[in-house]
Amino acid sequence: MPSNELIFVLLFGSAFIAGIMNSIAGGGTLLTFPALMFALGPTGAVIANATSTIALLPGSIASTWGYRKELGETKAFALRMLPVSLAGGLLGALLLVWFPKSFRALVPWLILLAAILFLIQPMLMKFVKGRQQEPQAKTGISKFTIILFFQFWVSVYGGYFGAGIGILMLSALGFMGLGDIHRLNSVKTFLAAAINGISVIVFIGDGLIHWNYAIIMAFASVMGGYIGANVARTLRPALVRWVVITIAFTLAGYYLANG
Repeated sequence: MPSNELIFVLLFGSAFIAGIMNSIAGGGTLLTFPALMFALGPTGAVIANATSTIALLPGSIASTWGYRKELGETKAFALRMLPVSLAGGLLGALLLVWFPKSFRALVPWLILLAAILFLIQPMLMKFVKGRQQEPQAKTGISKFTIILFFQFWVSVYGGYFGAGIGILMLSALGFMGLGDIHRLNSVKTFLAAAINGISVIVFIGDGLIHWNYAIIMAFASVMGGYIGANVARTLRPALVRWVVITIAFTLAGYYLANG
């Protein structure tokens, strides 16, 4: 059994680095969730997931505030996307609460899915940038309906586990002609915060949060996010992304082999 000191260092360190990663390339959940699994043991997967979500929520809210100018420019669209995001996030969180054994069985596959999303991220971002450069026709109801449908299921995944939802949302939002990548990121960050926020309410209500760990990690993630905003100016995002990918595939292989 690991010592309390080792657990403290592991959780603080993972959340701190996750905050940096989220501000540069995303993927922080792929550090905090396994760290919490180590601290709580294999039977604590659901609590680990819930605690990881609440630990990273302050950083997500801070990022939304950081994009407040761009979000103001896309406010009408973001608010139209909000109801399905909240509904999907709520459903995903409830599925986690209702079927905890299924989640434990899915852990390796969820991590593997997140790893694949980060692997193909450059291709998706190239696609998004290509869409921005094309002349955008007026958005029809059919296109918006498709985006809403897609966003709902992304939100379900976000409420259930969530690593990589930003990549999925950006790939869809690229169709909507919202403007540059900063506007897309503002909507993505706002909706991700909403999804995580509604999930946290469910997790708190069901008593799934390990508060001692959550408080330590929330503080560390905010520190990491602040530092990451400065590090991002000097560190190549591709390098961080490949670190995330390597960790994710390693963890997926480990959990598949030991599941």
